[in-house]
Amino acid sequence: MTWLEFRDRVCADGMAALPAHVVRLRAAPSEVAALQQAGLSRLLDHAVRHSPFHRARLAGVDIRTISATDLTALPVMTKEQMMSSLDDVFTDSRLTRARVEQALAETEETPVPIDGEFLALATGGSTGRRAIITYDVPGLVGYLCSLARPMAARLQEVAGDGPVPTLTLAMVAAASAKHATQAMAHFAAGTLPFRFDHVPATLPLPDIVAQLNTSQPPALMGYASMIYRLAAEQRAGRLQISPLSVSATSESLDTAMRDAITEAFGIPVVNTFGSTEGLVGATPPGGDAIVFNTDLCIVELVDDEYRPVETGAPSSRILLTNLYNLTQPLIRYEITDRFRQVTDPNGTGLLNAVVHGRAEEILRYGAVEIHPHAVTTVMVGAAGVVDYQVHQTVGGLRIDLVTEPGFDDDLLADTLRASLGRAGLSDAKVELRRVEALRRDEKTGKVRRFNPLPRTDGLNA
Repeated sequence: MTWLEFRDRVCADGMAALPAHVVRLRAAPSEVAALQQAGLSRLLDHAVRHSPFHRARLAGVDIRTISATDLTALPVMTKEQMMSSLDDVFTDSRLTRARVEQALAETEETPVPIDGEFLALATGGSTGRRAIITYDVPGLVGYLCSLARPMAARLQEVAGDGPVPTLTLAMVAAASAKHATQAMAHFAAGTLPFRFDHVPATLPLPDIVAQLNTSQPPALMGYASMIYRLAAEQRAGRLQISPLSVSATSESLDTAMRDAITEAFGIPVVNTFGSTEGLVGATPPGGDAIVFNTDLCIVELVDDEYRPVETGAPSSRILLTNLYNLTQPLIRYEITDRFRQVTDPNGTGLLNAVVHGRAEEILRYGAVEIHPHAVTTVMVGAAGVVDYQVHQTVGGLRIDLVTEPGFDDDLLADTLRASLGRAGLSDAKVELRRVEALRRDEKTGKVRRFNPLPRTDGLNA
């Protein structure tokens, strides 16, 4: 099956399912609870029967007694555990780590399906540690509908009783279809009620501005840090567009950033959250709290000891149970983003939460600004990299690496230099240094993924 045939199959199923997913945005607490319990029972049964990894981990647990409101009898699942046992995590024997790595290696601008049935995505996550998430067609439909339904609901409101218009969005995000932000945009080119005009965030900023000025997109979406930079270009008059909608994704959007973007474009910002692991959501325009797809996921807000935190208190991490990805079950999967739950003003059963701590820092070399995704796109495609930390140097980067045996340093260095060159930093110096472990923040225990040089203009980087 070709990519276009695979895409059209997913999109056809997605369009058929989308209206019901839009209705779920207004689901009552009892409806969400029923969906979670049914989904959890199906997931646990499937995982125990078909995944050696989960069968071993859940041995001795009576999965029939597990309630969606209390998963504490189940062990926590970490990214390191998943990646070290990926072949056994999969529930389909056709999938192996070698096969999904090969598909990712072949993926550039267009996704590469596996056997016409599966799609693998790579992610560095908020911590930068590389992971692979693989979906089958029904899983992709759930993922796509979760991502599409907030925008589809807004388009329906605009259309009223008339036909739903097709909206074109300029997406300033990842350049490679290895990433969910780019891969999902390809599906929108099928039959969804909106289209994406892709603008790689790794391009030099003047090139991004020029492309947007030429296309004059009716809607703008992209990494929060890029939308913030584009707001400054709009205020300076170099960017001259008049979008009807502006959305930020993938990174933290603080109040100052949101206010600056709103002032520059004259419209309230939609803040979206999209994880490759399947948890997604969006705020209302101008809102603080993201409404998550917890009709399809269970999310536990916990502290460092995995104890639940109270509503209104920030968590130190979350535990995600994805109820719709049966190919690669994620059951109490640890994600280090910090959430703060708030009361849903609409009274639905969906999780409303403010997300903290996903912003990355721009690397500045004089007049040249390099978005971190010029680096992360390369790193998530490097199969032997276990973990990494980026330190800006004069004229380039030093990257501390935790790698698997036999890793090719020279190939990675060459690929990084080429990526930095495309982003505007010519003749970049790249130093790779092997380390046993990365330096972590003494207070939070987190790795600061990007470490820019101190600014000389008195401003924070």
